[in-house]
Amino acid sequence: MSALLVSGLSKSFGDTAVLRGLELDVPERSLVAVLGASGGGKTTLLRLVCGFERPDAGRIAIGGTDVEGPGLHRRPERRRIGYVAQDGALFPHLSVAANILFGLDRPGRRDRIRAERLLELVGLPAAYAARPPQALSGGEQQRVALARALAPAPRLVLLDEPFSALDAALRAGTRRAVAAALAAAGATALLVTHDQSEALSMGDQVGVLRDGRLVQVAPPAELYRHPVDAALACFVGEAVLLDGEARAGAVTCPLGRLALSRVVADGPVRVMVRPEQIAVGPDGAAARVVTVSYYGHDASLGLVLADGTAVSARVGGAQALGLRPGAETWLVVAGPVVAFPARDL
Repeated sequence: MSALLVSGLSKSFGDTAVLRGLELDVPERSLVAVLGASGGGKTTLLRLVCGFERPDAGRIAIGGTDVEGPGLHRRPERRRIGYVAQDGALFPHLSVAANILFGLDRPGRRDRIRAERLLELVGLPAAYAARPPQALSGGEQQRVALARALAPAPRLVLLDEPFSALDAALRAGTRRAVAAALAAAGATALLVTHDQSEALSMGDQVGVLRDGRLVQVAPPAELYRHPVDAALACFVGEAVLLDGEARAGAVTCPLGRLALSRVVADGPVRVMVRPEQIAVGPDGAAARVVTVSYYGHDASLGLVLADGTAVSARVGGAQALGLRPGAETWLVVAGPVVAFPARDL
């Protein structure tokens, strides 16, 4: 059953169309991440689902019940939605427990045991209940915000770029804690973000929002390995795009003759190779190293092929130690690649 079903959703502000007939299905007990550029309509989508904004057209159903449609608008407080904002939005004058229980009825606001259980669910000690939120780190405050969103047992939890204000050291750990808490609570969540690693690491499915529509919704590995077009390939992760010629289930390009992961019509194509598929080998396509960016566990290489084509490769840190700008080497491609018909570019 769908926890959230959005169909034909459109919204404009003045002459600017933000969402254009958007379709989205969020299954129960799943986390769906919507990935898009800043200003692309992600927060507008959440505001429409919450009921803070009215759409120009379309339908929204939560838990099988219509909450938005022609002649229908259910108020936000009647939609049973939990919301986690970018900055947590905790009340500084209330304790952590009071923040968590704030949205409940009067008897529920005195249920200290419930607050402590929710703290433990999000990976925080029950002793934090008496603390003021400003005594917590940014990551801990976001976990408290999630506990508050889960307290009323909502049908749906909306996460509006909840980790964007955290530094890199806190971000990964907080993501894991939030994902684990949502799974333990059996909650359904919709996350919107512009961070690719966040969407790919957290989402059971990831949708990419472009020009007001979701151009692809798929499991993270499928989205990364088989994007629907070249623009999406470049948006999700790094991609090396090369001109090629498809023939008989394979493609010939400056990196050689490569296997295809899906069938494409014979003729001119644009070939997508992920940098981590390109390895330095004892033979293959001749190349010259231009740049080496060393990160310890791995390294990014900038290379030029014999015909002048520039490519990038991601190799293990140990393999990169023997490479210097100007060195001659050979490149091989591991695994099949994706090709897009030239007419689609």
